[in-house]
Amino acid sequence: MRDLFQVRRREDCVIRPKSSVQQNRPAGGAYARQGLGAAVHVSPQTTLARAVSLSGCGVHSGAPARLTLAPAAAGGGVVFNISGVDIVADWRAVDATQLRTRLRADGASVSTVEHLLAALSGLGVDNALVEVEGDEIPAMDGSAEAFVAAIDEAGVVPLAAPRAFLRVVAPVRVADGAGWAELAPATTGLSLDVEIAFGGRIGRQRRILNVTPDVFRRELARARSFGFLRDAERLWRDGLALGASLDNTVVLDGGAVLNPQGLRYADEFVRHKMLDVVGDLSLAGAPIIGAFRSYRGGHALNVALLEAAMQEGAFELVGAQACGAAAGLRASP
Repeated sequence: MRDLFQVRRREDCVIRPKSSVQQNRPAGGAYARQGLGAAVHVSPQTTLARAVSLSGCGVHSGAPARLTLAPAAAGGGVVFNISGVDIVADWRAVDATQLRTRLRADGASVSTVEHLLAALSGLGVDNALVEVEGDEIPAMDGSAEAFVAAIDEAGVVPLAAPRAFLRVVAPVRVADGAGWAELAPATTGLSLDVEIAFGGRIGRQRRILNVTPDVFRRELARARSFGFLRDAERLWRDGLALGASLDNTVVLDGGAVLNPQGLRYADEFVRHKMLDVVGDLSLAGAPIIGAFRSYRGGHALNVALLEAAMQEGAFELVGAQACGAAAGLRASP
């Protein structure tokens, strides 16, 4: 089984070597201050300065996948275009949350959007067009690192429209069995308090942090997806993880990590869950000012929490004039 998993990859899906785009990372300035951790103040919406493309393999489909990130106008948010169909990155478009977040509209779908969305949100990119060839975002190395590098290569520029925020004004909580997730009011930015509990090597891990672009880059962006060797055949039968390999997944077999290079962080597992949270919460449509907590959470609870927060009036829109798409939310000047 170990050998089968290690060779389960398609040559036309091998991840291309990364360019030296890390060297083009902007340092300091307004770019470094933008993102989820920013305080509420008048700041412009942003988009990419130019288009940039990535290609690789879909971790679940096993098929070649390619995308192009392109600039977009203010107020549009992140929009995926698949075969001419636009799918807005919005919680109402979610139609699957098993091991990934999938969006659907008008008969088209795009799967495994969470890592790309996390990179865009974590670096403060409000508007982007994502043109996708295939129906899944390429896995790259299983983290958001390649997407961060692509955003750095493209550059981020301000737009002539103010940014809106969603401020949590009332606590909201959802639960499913032993797992739960909640949002509570906070004064500035987005804080995460995430705890996971697995048997064996992972055990219980908890991490708390305030999400800013620098923190996202340093603490979350490189954390990879993980899975258990014992689940591989079941997932393959279900049409999932067909493109998973040691190139894009941390694989555990009992107490052993099969990846030759081991872990990137001692608690890489909980960090990856936090990465997923950042991506899923971006489906709210604007940066959130609040405190997120979860225990044994995942994509389903993250999306259910957004739905509950919207339906229960837990958000206040700050700078509402900048976000016409969020009509119906309580607004604050």
